Amino acid sequence: MHRRRVKRILIGVFAGCAALVDAGAAVAQATASSEQLAITTPPAGSAAWVADGSFGRALPDPATADPAAVAAFFASLTNAEIDRLVLEYPLVVGNLDGAPLAVRYRANREAIAAERDRARQRAEDRTLDPTARALAASRANDSEALLANGRQILAFDPRGRGLVSEVYGDLAAAQRVAVLVPGSDADLGHFDQAVDPLRSPAGMGRALFAEERTQSPGTRAAVIAWTGYVTPQGLGPDAATSRLAEAAAPRLERLLAGLKQTSHPEAPPALLCHSYGSVVCGTAAPTVHGTEPTDLVAFGSPGMGVESAAELGTGVQVWAARNPADWIGNVPYLEVGGLGHGADPTTQAFGAMTVSSAGASGHNGYLAPGTASRHNFAAIALGHYGDVSHPANTGN
Repeated sequence: MHRRRVKRILIGVFAGCAALVDAGAAVAQATASSEQLAITTPPAGSAAWVADGSFGRALPDPATADPAAVAAFFASLTNAEIDRLVLEYPLVVGNLDGAPLAVRYRANREAIAAERDRARQRAEDRTLDPTARALAASRANDSEALLANGRQILAFDPRGRGLVSEVYGDLAAAQRVAVLVPGSDADLGHFDQAVDPLRSPAGMGRALFAEERTQSPGTRAAVIAWTGYVTPQGLGPDAATSRLAEAAAPRLERLLAGLKQTSHPEAPPALLCHSYGSVVCGTAAPTVHGTEPTDLVAFGSPGMGVESAAELGTGVQVWAARNPADWIGNVPYLEVGGLGHGADPTTQAFGAMTVSSAGASGHNGYLAPGTASRHNFAAIALGHYGDVSHPANTGN
């Protein structure tokens, strides 16, 4: 009983520190947020997929097959067989790392259209209460937006709050790839926001891709806005622990393993990890290995679950940025009894390469036009390390 009471007190300290330095409505409601259920199982339809013997051979199990095996399986199929799988198992194919990118984009359009239609039916169901109907109408609208011409949805899972990942650029032909890992409150309903777009994964992804094209128009670049995990809501207990990050890390690792089969950039994909997303990247970092280190940028970070960059392993080159107006700098940088995320990545003692964020303001302003952080993040993603500027001190 005493331990539970201490834990509640510590959660209040973490959430309270953030609330004291940000009067925004999102933070005001944060402490009332409920714990989220992590998604760790394969998507709907997986059981039927595994049981399908009509192809005369076993289909790769979404729960256990590695992306190399998935890639080999799809390479053995005829176009007619691929078409059949896309239509019968869109959620499985659309989320199967290692499957051809164009096939996944097509499968996810099928899955998204089905979710839109299901949500529209609920929105029109007069037996439901007004709140449920309004939520269904919102889900239908969010799904419909993803079906706009030209959108490349790499993954879509309608369970819970909804998971979405989108590609900007030609991922199959890209020379440089960046994966943007967002933090709290990222889900289907907040994936792409017209108002204050940099609060959304899609807005950040587009901004990074646009900056890369500006800096190096001759480079074939691609950006993935990856909302492939259940994120915390607000600043409640989930934001103060690594529970959701630990569930997310294997999913990020699988994404990267899949990219090795379906894209062949000149260097490992760069990871740009915002806020709680940097906890996810820190959890996954020790398993990232290769002949070249992966660039990992932690910005607006509450910590990466470690006390120093050295603990993240030799597979990553860690960069860190935080602007002076970002309230995250006022949360406790420590870990006590499973609460908190360790040391501040922007300090000299941590051992990361600090990156200037001059001109950026607040927790979501790092990719705003004209900011040093936007320029620097794109330069890192492009491998133009000599163009990266560093702060004169740790304040910007």
